[in-house]
Amino acid sequence: MNGKKFQRQYKKSISDFKNWEQKSHAEEWILYSENLSNRLSLDEVALSDGELYTVLTSKKAKGRKGSIVAIIKGTKSEKVIENLFKIDRKLRLNVKEITLDMAGSMKLIAKRCFPNATQVVDRFHVQKLATEALQEIRIQHRWEAIELENNLLAEAKLKKQKNEIEIFENGDTRKQLLARSRYLLYKCREKWTSNQKQRAEILFSHYPDLEKAYHLADGLRKIYNQKIPKPVAMLKLAHWFKEVEESGFKSFSVLSKTIVNHYNDILNYFERRSTNASAESFNAKIKNFRLQLRGVRDRTFYLFRLSKLFA
Repeated sequence: MNGKKFQRQYKKSISDFKNWEQKSHAEEWILYSENLSNRLSLDEVALSDGELYTVLTSKKAKGRKGSIVAIIKGTKSEKVIENLFKIDRKLRLNVKEITLDMAGSMKLIAKRCFPNATQVVDRFHVQKLATEALQEIRIQHRWEAIELENNLLAEAKLKKQKNEIEIFENGDTRKQLLARSRYLLYKCREKWTSNQKQRAEILFSHYPDLEKAYHLADGLRKIYNQKIPKPVAMLKLAHWFKEVEESGFKSFSVLSKTIVNHYNDILNYFERRSTNASAESFNAKIKNFRLQLRGVRDRTFYLFRLSKLFA
């Protein structure tokens, strides 16, 4: 059968798309209030052409049918709140917990639409900032190494001498060492391979500030990985703040201030250890579905198919 003909028949007849009750406003918003549960995830995703949509999902469904509560075009809090207010207030008041990132608009949406819900800042967003702070220091050193190598090559060329670029015992040049260390800095020491252990040893011996920064990022990760109550987490974070202050790293100082600004919502993680992983997983499924379709031409029909699968 001709593929395009089948696609056309599926859209116009087989799928019942023409009778979809949300078709008229699907590009702006779709709601499935019957999927609302007492624990939700709030996130944003690019459906097509980089156009952002705010997605509210139920944790109860675990990324399967019944996951979608709402998909609303844009991330402006006023518009999202206006559409979520279409859900019955009694249902919204039953929501007890909502996981989200640190965006001010998301926090406002959660506060206005689900006033009884405890807001939990996703741990992976916090850890990502710590990793980015560490990588910023590595990248700065890498640019310095590139500049040093360029100067050495230019000097050797000028003097018509043989290039003498420093090579470490593992075969890396200084520039390569800093480039190839990127992935090991994402991992905890216990997960390093033998080659990564050797590379890390060389890296930290030449750049002790990177070892100190890695210790800070890894320390924050270990706080999250421990099954500790909220008061203990507060104490450990206080010690971590002190280490950051003593380190003098600007990027980590900015991170510590960010944590302080969202302190209570970050600490709420240690109550039930809830994360936004379900929302991130759902976003990955949306992107994978879009990839299978090789792009989105008809956004309304695409949202209809998402609804059939996940709502």
